[in-house]
Amino acid sequence: MERIILFDGVCNLCNSSVQFIIKRDPKGRFKFASLQSETGQSLLELHGYDKEIDSFILIENQRIYLKSSAALRVCRNLNGLWKLLTILRILPAPFRDFFYDVVAKNRYKWFGKKESCMLPTKEMKKRFLD
Repeated sequence: MERIILFDGVCNLCNSSVQFIIKRDPKGRFKFASLQSETGQSLLELHGYDKEIDSFILIENQRIYLKSSAALRVCRNLNGLWKLLTILRILPAPFRDFFYDVVAKNRYKWFGKKESCMLPTKEMKKRFLD
């Protein structure tokens, strides 16, 4: 099963989230690409999404999940108690996404922003799509 996470490569919160996922995904189920990368832009176009989309995105078996739905689908595949968060899927997506949007709208203000996308370490590089 192919699982690709597209994330904002200049967002400190997003980069920390990628590190968090990698640490709890020792089997390497997830691959990553920044939204700003050629690969990220190509994947958005391939799936019919605007290249300016600004969301955490999971592509799982050629299906796109956005915002809280993407985050919760990722959680169900992580080691540890993070799987328990999937219970939040019983809440309607618009309700969940309201809180997601508040954090997303303020992520640069609260967590900062990099001038360029992060460079993965040699160990992590195999998890990132070029």
